[in-house]
Amino acid sequence: MKHTRKILAGAALTALVAGGGVTLAVAQGGDEDSNETDRPISGADLDRASDAALAHTGEGRVSGTEVGDEESYYEVEVTLDDGSQVDVQLDERFKVVGDEADGADDEGRED
Repeated sequence: MKHTRKILAGAALTALVAGGGVTLAVAQGGDEDSNETDRPISGADLDRASDAALAHTGEGRVSGTEVGDEESYYEVEVTLDDGSQVDVQLDERFKVVGDEADGADDEGRED
Protein backbone atom coordinates (compact mmCIF):
# COMPACT_ATOMS: atom_id res chain seq x y z
CA MET A 1 0.00 0.00 0.00
CA LYS A 2 2.80 2.43 0.92
CA HIS A 3 4.55 1.62 -2.34
CA THR A 4 1.42 2.51 -4.35
CA ARG A 5 1.09 5.85 -2.52
CA LYS A 6 4.70 6.72 -3.28
CA ILE A 7 4.19 5.95 -6.96
CA LEU A 8 1.00 8.02 -7.09
CA ALA A 9 2.65 10.90 -5.21
CA GLY A 10 5.61 10.79 -7.60
CA ALA A 11 3.32 10.74 -10.62
CA ALA A 12 1.31 13.66 -9.25
CA LEU A 13 4.49 15.67 -8.61
CA THR A 14 5.75 14.92 -12.13
CA ALA A 15 2.42 16.02 -13.63
CA LEU A 16 2.46 19.20 -11.54
CA VAL A 17 5.98 20.11 -12.63
CA ALA A 18 5.24 19.32 -16.28
CA GLY A 19 2.01 21.32 -16.14
CA GLY A 20 3.85 24.26 -14.60
CA GLY A 21 6.37 24.16 -17.42
CA VAL A 22 3.58 24.29 -19.99
CA THR A 23 1.94 27.17 -18.13
CA LEU A 24 5.24 29.03 -18.03
CA ALA A 25 5.81 28.49 -21.75
CA VAL A 26 2.33 29.78 -22.59
CA ALA A 27 2.71 32.78 -20.29
CA GLN A 28 6.00 33.74 -21.89
CA GLY A 29 4.78 33.12 -25.43
CA GLY A 30 2.69 36.28 -25.76
CA ASP A 31 0.62 36.84 -28.86
CA GLU A 32 1.66 36.04 -32.41
CA ASP A 33 2.22 39.70 -33.34
CA SER A 34 4.71 40.45 -30.59
CA ASN A 35 8.38 39.79 -31.05
CA GLU A 36 10.13 38.63 -27.88
CA THR A 37 13.31 40.43 -28.97
CA ASP A 38 11.63 43.83 -29.42
CA ARG A 39 13.30 46.37 -27.21
CA PRO A 40 13.21 50.15 -27.14
CA ILE A 41 16.20 52.31 -28.03
CA SER A 42 17.84 53.73 -24.90
CA GLY A 43 20.54 56.10 -23.70
CA ALA A 44 22.57 58.18 -26.12
CA ASP A 45 21.33 56.04 -29.03
CA LEU A 46 17.77 57.14 -28.24
CA ASP A 47 18.80 60.80 -28.44
CA ARG A 48 20.63 60.31 -31.75
CA ALA A 49 17.84 58.22 -33.30
CA SER A 50 15.16 60.68 -32.16
CA ASP A 51 17.09 63.66 -33.54
CA ALA A 52 17.59 61.92 -36.90
CA ALA A 53 13.92 60.88 -37.19
CA LEU A 54 12.57 64.31 -36.23
CA ALA A 55 14.97 66.02 -38.65
CA HIS A 56 13.67 63.69 -41.37
CA THR A 57 9.98 64.35 -40.66
CA GLY A 58 10.46 68.04 -39.90
CA GLU A 59 7.85 67.96 -37.13
CA GLY A 60 6.19 65.82 -34.50
CA ARG A 61 7.26 63.92 -31.42
CA VAL A 62 8.79 60.50 -30.89
CA SER A 63 6.08 58.11 -29.74
CA GLY A 64 7.90 54.78 -29.96
CA THR A 65 11.25 53.21 -30.74
CA GLU A 66 12.66 49.78 -31.46
CA VAL A 67 16.11 48.25 -31.87
CA GLY A 68 16.44 45.46 -34.41
CA ASP A 69 13.30 46.19 -36.37
CA GLU A 70 12.59 43.82 -39.26
CA GLU A 71 13.20 46.60 -41.82
CA SER A 72 16.23 48.32 -40.27
CA TYR A 73 18.58 48.53 -37.32
CA TYR A 74 16.50 51.20 -35.56
CA GLU A 75 12.88 52.21 -35.98
CA VAL A 76 11.52 55.47 -34.60
CA GLU A 77 7.79 56.09 -34.62
CA VAL A 78 6.99 59.79 -34.95
CA THR A 79 3.53 61.19 -34.28
CA LEU A 80 3.13 64.19 -36.55
CA ASP A 81 1.37 67.41 -35.59
CA ASP A 82 -1.80 66.28 -37.42
CA GLY A 83 -1.91 63.05 -35.36
CA SER A 84 -0.73 60.72 -38.13
CA GLN A 85 2.26 58.49 -37.51
CA VAL A 86 5.38 57.73 -39.53
CA ASP A 87 7.88 54.94 -38.87
CA VAL A 88 11.37 56.19 -39.70
CA GLN A 89 13.93 53.47 -40.42
CA LEU A 90 17.57 54.12 -39.48
CA ASP A 91 20.78 52.18 -40.01
CA GLU A 92 23.46 51.57 -37.35
CA ARG A 93 24.92 55.05 -38.02
CA PHE A 94 21.54 56.77 -37.56
CA LYS A 95 21.14 57.48 -41.27
CA VAL A 96 17.59 57.37 -42.61
CA VAL A 97 17.10 54.34 -44.86
CA GLY A 98 13.33 54.61 -45.27
CA ASP A 99 10.02 55.66 -43.81
CA GLU A 100 6.45 54.46 -43.91
CA ALA A 101 3.21 56.00 -42.75
CA ASP A 102 1.58 53.78 -40.15
CA GLY A 103 -1.34 52.00 -41.77
CA ALA A 104 0.23 52.02 -45.24
CA ASP A 105 0.67 48.70 -47.03
CA ASP A 106 3.70 47.69 -49.09
CA GLU A 107 2.49 49.79 -52.03
CA GLY A 108 2.41 52.95 -49.91
CA ARG A 109 -1.40 53.19 -49.96
CA GLU A 110 -3.47 53.55 -46.85
CA ASP A 111 -5.19 50.37 -45.60
